[in-house]
Amino acid sequence: MRSYRSLFRTPEFSPFLLSFAAFAAGQTIGGLALATMVFRATGSPFLSAVSMFGPQLAQLLGGALLLSGSDRLPPRAVLTGLALAFAGGTAVLALPGLPVWAMFCVILAQGLVASLGGGVRGGLMNDLLTKDGYVLGRSVFNMLWGLTQMAGFATGGALLALLSPQTCLLLAAALYALSALVTRLGLTARPPRAAGRPSVSATWRTNALLWSSPARRLAYLGLWVPNGLIVGSDSLYVSYAPAAAGTLYACGALGMFAGDMAVGRLVRPSLRPHLATPLRLLLAAPYLFFVLRPGVALSAVAVTVASVGFAASLVLQERLMSLTPDDLAGQALGLHTTGMTAMQGLGAVVAGTLAQLATPAMAMSLMAAASVTTTATLAALGRRAERQPADAGRPVTR
Repeated sequence: MRSYRSLFRTPEFSPFLLSFAAFAAGQTIGGLALATMVFRATGSPFLSAVSMFGPQLAQLLGGALLLSGSDRLPPRAVLTGLALAFAGGTAVLALPGLPVWAMFCVILAQGLVASLGGGVRGGLMNDLLTKDGYVLGRSVFNMLWGLTQMAGFATGGALLALLSPQTCLLLAAALYALSALVTRLGLTARPPRAAGRPSVSATWRTNALLWSSPARRLAYLGLWVPNGLIVGSDSLYVSYAPAAAGTLYACGALGMFAGDMAVGRLVRPSLRPHLATPLRLLLAAPYLFFVLRPGVALSAVAVTVASVGFAASLVLQERLMSLTPDDLAGQALGLHTTGMTAMQGLGAVVAGTLAQLATPAMAMSLMAAASVTTTATLAALGRRAERQPADAGRPVTR
């Protein structure tokens, strides 16, 4: 499958994307509104960053407890319920006079239930598309995420200039409800992908199996750590340039869109495996210069160029799927999403702490330096693994 036409002829792929677009729009508008509301209330870069990205840390706990449901629960029911839970939680965040500690309780609860979403969506996409269509389909999914972020952050920034953050949160809640409706009406009810009841023990057992392969471990670490460190830098846009944060987030989404389109549609499949390290280095390098505190225009260019590097995730996800049995695809992708979002939340916490102690600009550059170092280390470990005997890194199968 090498064309968008054949991709969109796939039954249910369009409603699948539309439901995700509504959900993602709610996340972008709601996240920006919440971070702005917290920053106005506290004046703290740390709390602002954590309010927007910190809830993703809760997905680490969800990944340890709930991920077996990615393959053992009906996907339409899970995605509908998840969207409704976010709609209700976001409406609570919009209540007047809600204290900051109560806001964090709500968004951490949302992060916990969100741990199922990535695995269920990834596994469902794997079911909808043929093997040769996965990378193209995932690139379209990521491009839609980028476009939605661009529109959402730009719209959110404009709305925040006209409306209160609470009103913007109510709009986000309505978008989550729309996502639930499209999911319920547009997708077919499917049985679970794997037999058995979801449980904590099943989650731990399969996670251990997935982590037991050295090749999969390197793929997971490459997907999680460099990305999470740079998202930590991204979490400081509100405190780095309060009046232009929406613009910077929109530029980042534009760069991500361009990278996913190029890697998913234009790059030959034989070339893709060689791009993982260069793209991860590109993701971090422009942020090294933020210590010089460039103006908004130069910052926007740097963010756009750097965000092209997020396309490394397409390459590494393709590698991960090639190393994973089909009946574990949902949990494998769920573990990827959980680890990635948890690292992004941790990155936001670390970056917010550094910004509190120094400046947002200094913190962004330090996070970028850590990302470059991590990418170089993982590339060296990957070369060493390739030189080992053929059976040394053989994936463990079920």
